[in-house]
Amino acid sequence: MGGSGDRRNWAGNVVFSAAGSAAPGSLDELRAVLRGARRVRVLGSGHSFNRIADTDGVLVSLTGLPPAVEVDTAARTVRVSGGVRYAELARRVHEHGLALHNMASLPHISVAGSVATGTHGSGNGNASLSAAVRAVELVTADGSEVTLRRGDPRFDGAVVSLGALGVVTALTLDLEPAYEVRQTVFTGLALADLDFDAVTSAAYSVSMFTDWREPRFRQVWLKQRAGEREPFFPWAPAATEPCHPVPGMPAENCTPQLGSVGPWHERLPHFRAEFTPSSGAELQSEFLLPRGEAGRALSELAAVRERIAPVLQICEVRTVAADGQWLSPAYGRDTVALHFTWVPDTEAVLPAVALLEERLDPLGARPHWGKVFTRDAAELGERYPRLGDFAALAKEMDPGGLFRNAFVERVLSGA
Repeated sequence: MGGSGDRRNWAGNVVFSAAGSAAPGSLDELRAVLRGARRVRVLGSGHSFNRIADTDGVLVSLTGLPPAVEVDTAARTVRVSGGVRYAELARRVHEHGLALHNMASLPHISVAGSVATGTHGSGNGNASLSAAVRAVELVTADGSEVTLRRGDPRFDGAVVSLGALGVVTALTLDLEPAYEVRQTVFTGLALADLDFDAVTSAAYSVSMFTDWREPRFRQVWLKQRAGEREPFFPWAPAATEPCHPVPGMPAENCTPQLGSVGPWHERLPHFRAEFTPSSGAELQSEFLLPRGEAGRALSELAAVRERIAPVLQICEVRTVAADGQWLSPAYGRDTVALHFTWVPDTEAVLPAVALLEERLDPLGARPHWGKVFTRDAAELGERYPRLGDFAALAKEMDPGGLFRNAFVERVLSGA
């Protein structure tokens, strides 16, 4: 166990306040850490922009545990240990002729951390990454190993868990046969008279990017499975050279475009696994609303675009299919996700975030758990109808509150 040091999240905007840190190399070493700690939080890949992973106790990294990726080709499943990142998981799965149903924009993030916060990719028919989970393995506060499988009444509370139930040491995920994807970028889509449903139905996965300096989308990224119809997109011209979503950033960091066909894991993310797309240069927020509110939400953003554009690098609009995980931002409803990559200036960004919340809250906005938001616990409770059930599950599995921190307490107090 080490001292507090200068441990920071992905963007460097959160300096963790842990009294110590640990990277156990076995489950027995992990149990020893839990026995000796007053509070524990697990740090995934550090791709969070608030204090969800912070603690005044021990900050645990799972990178010391054996990095298991165990593919069962007959069952079409993979068991993946808690410290593995999506890039490694995808490569190993693809070697067996199998695939995940979707991936997030970044392949660099940890599987367990992404699932625990409700992270997603895009596509009208594609649920969040957590929807692929069929079993969760945890070490609980008393050192017990617990496995919750799909069908267990507690399962949907244990998938998107905010790290509040125990240390997730492994997940089992559903797989499907490997497929190839064609990625094409279109430029200059006007916001006026936008047929949102038609645009987001144009491909397997659709992402729309704007900096809100004009009432239009600068780019629309279409990812279509090879063998399916080629994307029909009459509303904007196709790009003639590779693009990066953020103006001025090098396109070489991004996955291949211009209609070239390649493996699913080299097209579904926006960014190549061999590049680190950002480091210390941004903040992020994301708000997820009922998909039927997409038109109103975009109108609300357009009305205040001159106030948010000065602190905004890029805004991405995606869709997510409904799922059943209690704390998933897409719980119970098909969803539109509005993602904001801000400049790295917290003081300047927070007023813009508060303005967005004021505009989007009446439409039922739920924040991404790992991003910047300001709403209090009572308001969160109104947006997550199973929050009370989750609070009861957290009390059952962690009665002493070993895995709680100020962030988790804030969330549970809204139940």
